[in-house]
Amino acid sequence: MAATIYDIAKLAGVSKSTVSRVLNKQTNISEEAHKKVLQAIKELDYQPSKLARALTSSGFDAIMVISNRSTKTTSGNPYFSEIIHSISVEAERENFDLILQTAKNSEDELQKCLTKIQQKMIKGIIMLSSPADETFFDKIDAYNIPIVVTGKVEGAYQNIYSVDTDNFGDSYALTEFLIQSGHKKIACIHAPLDYHVSVDRLAGFRNCLFDHHLDIRSDWIIDSGYQIEDSYKAAEKLMAGLDKPTAVFATDDIKVMSIYKMAADNGYKIPEDLSVIGYNDKVASTFLSPPLTSIDIPINRLGQSATKLLFQILKDNSDIPKETIITTNMIVRDSIKKI
Repeated sequence: MAATIYDIAKLAGVSKSTVSRVLNKQTNISEEAHKKVLQAIKELDYQPSKLARALTSSGFDAIMVISNRSTKTTSGNPYFSEIIHSISVEAERENFDLILQTAKNSEDELQKCLTKIQQKMIKGIIMLSSPADETFFDKIDAYNIPIVVTGKVEGAYQNIYSVDTDNFGDSYALTEFLIQSGHKKIACIHAPLDYHVSVDRLAGFRNCLFDHHLDIRSDWIIDSGYQIEDSYKAAEKLMAGLDKPTAVFATDDIKVMSIYKMAADNGYKIPEDLSVIGYNDKVASTFLSPPLTSIDIPINRLGQSATKLLFQILKDNSDIPKETIITTNMIVRDSIKKI
């Protein structure tokens, strides 16, 4: 049976409250009593209970990861598993536990967060998605717990920080590369506009076409949901008409893979029949043929930077910028045909 603070007190010949003060690193204790308690802890091989420590001190050494998305929007998306792994590595280095929270909706998410905050179960939150509707941020900011979002944050908040890439600028650059390669008939398959990342990527695409005086065709800009099946159907729809685009911009991995699969199933060659450009992670890129011209999503850097920033805030929150932008690079591969 594991030793308790009562066993330590008995062996050291001190009161239980004295043992508690030593465990909580309080200074109002004599040097002799302190030495006796430490010796008893060593002899008994005492391992303090995290629950007991949380109830008697400042809480658990734990951070929580939330996606602020329903599971049906993350299913099959490699981004979330990879970023959670990178966060867990950094948390482990700091000897912090990681709590992964799921929820049915934003209101359910908020209530679960508040419960854990009130019970001192967590010291900070990393949020993997940045909703375009920032009501969640408005409500939770008042509870004075640091939150780092891997995405854009538009509002001004006291306790909420952002680690993101320049999604608008990257999408503009990707679209401009197609235009510079001679393409004028350019389509876009994008995710629902529920999150800042989707809004900004579509805006970058549209603004680039507008600045270059090219047609922005609504029938060639398709919201293809979150599932690979829906993205596949959107890609088929693009190529079903007599007037087909010569290039398509895909806003995430799921869209990219769906376009490649549709092309293979229907006898289209990339890039001869359809040039493809978009966002991708390095792992998925290795399975695409031809390899994709893309902005490779820096998933590990996003996760690492967000976690390191959270621990920096927990240690000292003075003079820490509310927004951090991770730089990206476009990698030109073989998925674009020059016209």
